[in-house]
Amino acid sequence: MQCLDRCISSLLLAAAIVAPTAIMAGPLPQEARVQIRVYDRNHRDYHNWDDHEDHAYRGYLQERHKDYREYDRQNNREQKRYWNWRHSHPDRDNEGRNRDNEHR
Repeated sequence: MQCLDRCISSLLLAAAIVAPTAIMAGPLPQEARVQIRVYDRNHRDYHNWDDHEDHAYRGYLQERHKDYREYDRQNNREQKRYWNWRHSHPDRDNEGRNRDNEHR
């Protein structure tokens, strides 16, 4: 009887140790979006083109009173102007921290 109690206790202890590890090691579901990275040659850095970047880009165009045109269809000069503007207008979170520096 004592042997059975030890076996059950050992199994429960092993399960308690392994369960959190198995849960954490499980694969996370992939997001249903495409990851696009854009290289800024003048500033020598990469930017993730996501909803935040698209929002900033549209704000840039609106500030300049220009019609929307996809970023990758802009000429090199316009792309450089955007990145110069973008580096002087970083994203801010609710606490006022620069969101752009968190992912580098």
